[in-house]
Amino acid sequence: MPIASPVATVVQQSAFQGGVLPMLAGLAADPQTRTWFVNSLAVSAATVLLAVGIGAPAGYVIARGRSRAVDGFALIVFAMQALPAVILLVPLFVLLAVAHLVDSLPALTLVYAGSTVAIATWTMSSAIESVPVSLEEAAWLDGCSVLTGFVRVVLPNALGGVLGTAVLAFLFAWNEYLVAVVLLTSTSNWTVGLGVISGRSAALGVVAMLPPLLVFAVLHRFFRFGGVAGAVVR
Repeated sequence: MPIASPVATVVQQSAFQGGVLPMLAGLAADPQTRTWFVNSLAVSAATVLLAVGIGAPAGYVIARGRSRAVDGFALIVFAMQALPAVILLVPLFVLLAVAHLVDSLPALTLVYAGSTVAIATWTMSSAIESVPVSLEEAAWLDGCSVLTGFVRVVLPNALGGVLGTAVLAFLFAWNEYLVAVVLLTSTSNWTVGLGVISGRSAALGVVAMLPPLLVFAVLHRFFRFGGVAGAVVR
């Protein structure tokens, strides 16, 4: 109920603005709204690629490594996850201002990726631990390198973890507001979240909920299996 009530209010308010089809047509015809959606999609997609691209090999090292160096690396990743992001806003803004990267979507993407790499690493580590080492060993005996075994054996059998990590990173980047409102100063670089909070229309808030719902609807079926039952190394 605490979640359903505000969502229902937004939908109701958007309906009073002239109907569903005129609402969608008006948003699609607005160049500023299209720009915000493109910005959000670009930033979210890049965040997913960086989070999974860095988190997967880092998670593999933690899951398969057995040394003090690996334990120290895992501790650093945990510390990154435990550190509240809000306390880094001021030094982050100063650093980006010195580098002339304030009001930059690539800079925002790097910040988002840095914020999600820790949780992506832990998620991928748990997923990779569920993949039997014997599958990798069989691949090695067939002539695969460690990298080839990771790409062709481990990742396909940890598909649920990969997609779950991707969804988490996408949802974070799509819904994040605090960092975006601090770093983005021009409306042409705004993400859709800033457009919604600006009070432009309740209709925009309804439409902004659709991409995350669509992503989850398409990918949720992959979360239901571990992926290693009956696995065959080719």
